Amino acid sequence: MSGAKERVMQVSMSAAQVFNRIGQVGLGIALVGGVVNSALYNVDGGHRAVIFDRFAGIKKQVIGEGTHFFIPWVQKPIIFDVRSRPRNIPVITGSKDLQNVNITLRILFRPVPDQLPKIYTILGLDYEERVLPSITTEVLKAVVAQFDAGELITQRDLVSQKVSDDLTERAAQFGVILDDISITHLTFGREFTLAVELKQVAQQEAEKARFLVEKAEQTKKATVISAEGDAQAAVLLAKAFGDAGEGLVELRRIEAAEDIAYQLSKSRQVSYLPGGQNLLLNVPTPGN
Repeated sequence: MSGAKERVMQVSMSAAQVFNRIGQVGLGIALVGGVVNSALYNVDGGHRAVIFDRFAGIKKQVIGEGTHFFIPWVQKPIIFDVRSRPRNIPVITGSKDLQNVNITLRILFRPVPDQLPKIYTILGLDYEERVLPSITTEVLKAVVAQFDAGELITQRDLVSQKVSDDLTERAAQFGVILDDISITHLTFGREFTLAVELKQVAQQEAEKARFLVEKAEQTKKATVISAEGDAQAAVLLAKAFGDAGEGLVELRRIEAAEDIAYQLSKSRQVSYLPGGQNLLLNVPTPGN
């Protein structure tokens, strides 16, 4: 019996040792997995990473998309979004004729991937906050000051192109690409707006006055032409009297007599007799 008990105890001890070994191995695997997991980082699509090393500083290599290793507690990955992003920047400036101008630019910007280490070293992750408002204000003030308030409206395409060229060149100095620049808002001070409205009213009044003058001129010309026609008719009539003499007067008398006879012929109370006989008027008498 004692031998059997010894064998059972030996088997139990062996099993306990095996389980202890398995536990140790599992703990080691878990520790290794934790260390490996803490040494991995992901760079998503449309992003790039730069590595900050506690001993060497910012590394010049730019890390692309995917999963990568780094040394925990020694290195730190810094992720940048390199996709185009919009930003609206309002600016108040003055025109060439000293009018207040409220102008807003909409900018699509993104960093140059190869310059990310320099951007982070000089500007940091919020580089757009440090760069875009200042250079936009600078460029707009310089460009708008070259145009009058009216020219900013009539030559808006030229103003937009000049702003785009100057701002793109200025942003490139900081490693920033501007994919699109557009003027979305352009207004002027209250005084200029009132002056424009008054000018429009004055132009409308001037157009109305010009129309009335032209109408009067046309009426005058029509009166002159009519008077000339009457004068010409009188001359022709006088000439006809001179050529025809009494014949024309006699013709007019005959035409008048014909007209009178026609009017009398319509009356039921008038009768006509042959020439040389008496004319009897059928006038009703009382009692008939």
